[in-house]
Amino acid sequence: MVNKHVYLAEAISSFTGKCVSWLTLVMMLLTCLIVLLRYGFNIGSIALQESVLYLHALVFMLGAAYTFKDDEHVRVDVFYRTFTARKKAWVNILGGLFFLLPVTLYTGYLSIEYVGASWRVLETSQEPGGLPFIYLLKTLIPLMMVSLIIQGIADIIKNIGVLQSSSNTSVDQG
Repeated sequence: MVNKHVYLAEAISSFTGKCVSWLTLVMMLLTCLIVLLRYGFNIGSIALQESVLYLHALVFMLGAAYTFKDDEHVRVDVFYRTFTARKKAWVNILGGLFFLLPVTLYTGYLSIEYVGASWRVLETSQEPGGLPFIYLLKTLIPLMMVSLIIQGIADIIKNIGVLQSSSNTSVDQG
């Protein structure tokens, strides 16, 4: 049952990450269009420029859990890379319990009022011609926290499994 939940969490992270990764192509094409319009035709568009920012936020914030799942996040691994699988599992469990989960839970909690205030007024861009969806952009904050919490719990469970399998192996070998 636990493995089923870990698999489901990782499948959601993978699906989301792969979907938002395509947005980097869209970002690149939009950036080229913005440059072409600006320097080729002397046409500027705040909405197009803001759309690149929105896409960047989507890629970064909704891709964070995918990056974490694939162990591609930033890590100070001066010592970690030389650790055994068992020591790495301990670092991952303790890091998840004492750093990842508290920070994401707290950030998620703090973001509720911030995002709610934006939704209450349907906050829009302050720039003339900007996008009228700031409230949607801010909603990415709690979504990121939820996705990281789910992936973090899955990672902790997976690393507990590593500890259990390595202790079973050592008992079998002894």
